[in-house]
Amino acid sequence: MSAESAEQAGDTAAEFQNYVRMAEALLFAAVEPLDEATLRARLPKGAPVAEVIKAIRRSYASRGVNLIEVGGRWTFRTAPDLAHVLEFVQTESRRMSKAAIETLAIVAYHQPVTRAGIEEIRGVSISRGTLDLLIEVGWVKMAGRKRTPGRPVTYGTTERFLEHFGLYSADDLPGIDELKATGILDSRPSVGSLFDPAEKQDDEDGD
Repeated sequence: MSAESAEQAGDTAAEFQNYVRMAEALLFAAVEPLDEATLRARLPKGAPVAEVIKAIRRSYASRGVNLIEVGGRWTFRTAPDLAHVLEFVQTESRRMSKAAIETLAIVAYHQPVTRAGIEEIRGVSISRGTLDLLIEVGWVKMAGRKRTPGRPVTYGTTERFLEHFGLYSADDLPGIDELKATGILDSRPSVGSLFDPAEKQDDEDGD
C-alpha cells in the first residue's frame, strides 16, 4: 500500500470513529430509544448508520451497559448479568390492581381492542380510571377507531411497554402454553381467554 493510500485509509477510519462517537453521544443523551432514521438525520450526511450501530454494539458487548434494540429503536441498558449490583436502588412502585393487570393483558394480546371488547373478554365492566392509569404510565395508548357504528376508540400497547418488558415487538409476547409452563397462568378457560388472541379485532382505522 502506498503512503497516499495508507493516509486515505487512516482518514476514513478516523471519520468512521468520529461517527461512532457522535452516535454514542446521541444514544447516551436521549431520553427515549432512537431509531436509525433519527440517527441518520443527526449524523453527517453519508454516515453509514447501520455499521455505526454495529460498531457500538460490539464495543459495549462485554461492558456494564449494552446497546440493545427495542421495538426497532436503539438504547443503552444495564448488562443483564449485573442486575444484582443494582438491587440496592430503591424505587417507588405503584401497585396495579387486578383489573389493571387483566386489562393490560387483554390490550397486549388482543390489540387493537375497544373498551367494549375488553369488558366482553373480562366478563365485567372496567372503570375509566383503569385505562387512564395504563395510559398514564405509558403502557397503553389510543390506537385508532373501529370501523363500526359510533367508531369507538381502540387501544394498543406502546413502545414504552415493549421497552419495560424487554420485547422487540408485540409478536414476542409469550404464548398461552409458555405462560402455563411458568406457572404464571393457570389452565382455567376464563383466565386463558385473557391471553388468547383468537378474537383479535382487525377492522379499525388508525389515527
